[in-house]
Amino acid sequence: MSRGAEVAWQEGHQVRTVALNVGGRYVGLAVELLLGIVTLPINTHYLGQSDYGLWMLAASIVAYFPVVELGYAAAMERFVAHYRARRDAAAINEIASTLVFLFAILGVAMLVLVAACAWRFGAWFDLPPAQARAGGIVLIFVAAQFALGLPFAIFGAVVNGFQRTYLNSIVGVAVAIAAAAVNLGVVFTGGGLIRLVGALTVTRMIGFIAYRLNAYHVFPLLQVRPSLFRLSRLREVTRFSVYMLVQDLAVRMHYASDPIVIAAMLSTGAVAIWTVAQRLADVVLQLTNQLNNVLFPVVVDCDSASRHDRLRDLLVQGTRLSLATVLPVAGALAIFAEPVVVGWTGPKFRESAAALQILALVALVHVGSATAATVLRGAGRHRLLAISNMAAGCVNVALTVLLIRTHGLPGVAFATLVPMAVRAVGLLIPVACARVGLSLGRFAVLAIWPAVWPAAVVMGGLALLPDRAGVSLLGAILYGIGGGVVYVVLFVTLAIGREDRHRYLGKLRSLAHWPTLEAA
Repeated sequence: MSRGAEVAWQEGHQVRTVALNVGGRYVGLAVELLLGIVTLPINTHYLGQSDYGLWMLAASIVAYFPVVELGYAAAMERFVAHYRARRDAAAINEIASTLVFLFAILGVAMLVLVAACAWRFGAWFDLPPAQARAGGIVLIFVAAQFALGLPFAIFGAVVNGFQRTYLNSIVGVAVAIAAAAVNLGVVFTGGGLIRLVGALTVTRMIGFIAYRLNAYHVFPLLQVRPSLFRLSRLREVTRFSVYMLVQDLAVRMHYASDPIVIAAMLSTGAVAIWTVAQRLADVVLQLTNQLNNVLFPVVVDCDSASRHDRLRDLLVQGTRLSLATVLPVAGALAIFAEPVVVGWTGPKFRESAAALQILALVALVHVGSATAATVLRGAGRHRLLAISNMAAGCVNVALTVLLIRTHGLPGVAFATLVPMAVRAVGLLIPVACARVGLSLGRFAVLAIWPAVWPAAVVMGGLALLPDRAGVSLLGAILYGIGGGVVYVVLFVTLAIGREDRHRYLGKLRSLAHWPTLEAA
């Protein structure tokens, strides 16, 4: 068999592939969640609020540096999916070769920029000399991991474009376990902040090699050579990537600017308190948004084939299932925010609870509108998506500066919620519905209402529990699981119709190789 015959140009079992991709992401998320639950309180205990906040501050600064990708990594995934549908191996190889060498140059430039930032780190945040020196070194370590891994992002995009995300998830799980083992080994042997971050950086960089191997496994015809560099391909990809750059920068403004503003206007200790709330909200986001993370190449596939009926179905079903996933999780976390925070990190981080309640709503809005955003990004409305997100990010930063003085950390969380909710309700969902030819009223009936009313019943019952703040961490988890079970029962038996119920069961049968009624 030739190498070309091994290439999966078409997806014969797309439901099964999507399930594998979503399942792989959930396994990876579960591992990272478990490891995070173990390592975060250990790190805050051994490093202290000040050093841990310093680490998170450096990470927040570096979180802006992925914009040096200039949107090309996301664009690469889109064009791989596009040219895969056309079975054009030459185009994929030319784009991959062009972007790998471009990213190598950008990575070197970023390291030079980081060195300049590290030199001024203490002056920017008015830190004592010892903290300024440590913060600068940590900043360089964190940035080096990104800069050296930048060219390898192309290999991950090839795997995702071929709808084999689960292979990258396997590598991610292995790297996460290795990093956690190194983390615990360093702190338990008395290692400080610099030694810890340096060891983690080396561990994660080793994993880059595995992502490259995945790409060649999925696409055996892959060739990355200087001779395949094409300016014409760079111009082609740039027409899409420039809007992905705007989108990426806007995301950084939404999520990475807050610790920087908090450090500048409050303290690094406040950054540590904020990080606890942000990490918990991010768990909700990651736990409930995995379906949308793997839908992008499917949307590109449907749009390339002009299958508007399939796009409409993806919007309705994706939004309904996303809401059905996020509503019970985010709602339970908001209701039991204080016992979760105190039980996980101790009473000194109690202040995180108020911000966490608002950030849980942020996760709800994000996930609930994520399918609409994915449809717009993959079906030709990426310009509107990027520009609107940038506008919302600017409003977020302005509100954060305005509210942090008067309302503290809850004000910072509220500043994130307001522009995101306005954008989701006023723009993303209406435009996505118009793109697929669906009225807002029909979308609300099919996608939103079946997921919302069972959540209102369950969350109302949990909110009526007496002395919620006195519940233990284990009790909060058990209440949350119980509420989730009740929600699933209401959603499956009453909220969705018989046709959709049979449809979902049919998909499950196909995944499990169960015989269908027709076959029987």
